[in-house]
Amino acid sequence: MLSPEHMAQRVVGDRPVEVSRPIEISPYNPEWPARYAVQESRIRAALGPLALAVEHVGSTAVPGLPAKDRIDIDLIVADPADEDAYVPALVRAGYTLRTREPHWYDHRCLWTDSHDVNLHVFGPDCDEYLRHLIFRDWLRTHQEDRDTYAACKRRSAAENPMSMSKYVGGKAPVIVEILKRAGLS
Repeated sequence: MLSPEHMAQRVVGDRPVEVSRPIEISPYNPEWPARYAVQESRIRAALGPLALAVEHVGSTAVPGLPAKDRIDIDLIVADPADEDAYVPALVRAGYTLRTREPHWYDHRCLWTDSHDVNLHVFGPDCDEYLRHLIFRDWLRTHQEDRDTYAACKRRSAAENPMSMSKYVGGKAPVIVEILKRAGLS
């Protein structure tokens, strides 16, 4: 789990360090794939060939899985640390850089103004990006693990309604177990 100091260090701009309203898990919304498709088009139009990959990840990418009503997208660029190469184009497309984590895969995260999108930026061959894809694809085809993860998400949100760090930390053991079943060790 991230410490409050670590959480503050990753903040870009005037975004809050922690959540400002309770974390809510919504039932699966069949509109989430269409919302992703709109965002994917915006990203690809803004970046062209600089977008090496754009993938719908996270719970909104898994039919039937409840989630926070926020689309998670992984964007792969040649070098996430070279913000000048891609951030200005994404800003013009309606995204704002909100997180910078050079120590963790050079991860960057941009949000839409309404924060209904988390656009995660990673470099090629990033382990975390590959875990996102494996986890998503496994949950799409394994109902029991999808149900286990849904219950875990609801429990962690109920126990940690005002801390994204604790919410994510509360899900971690279940995610690790599911990833092991999906073939990762």
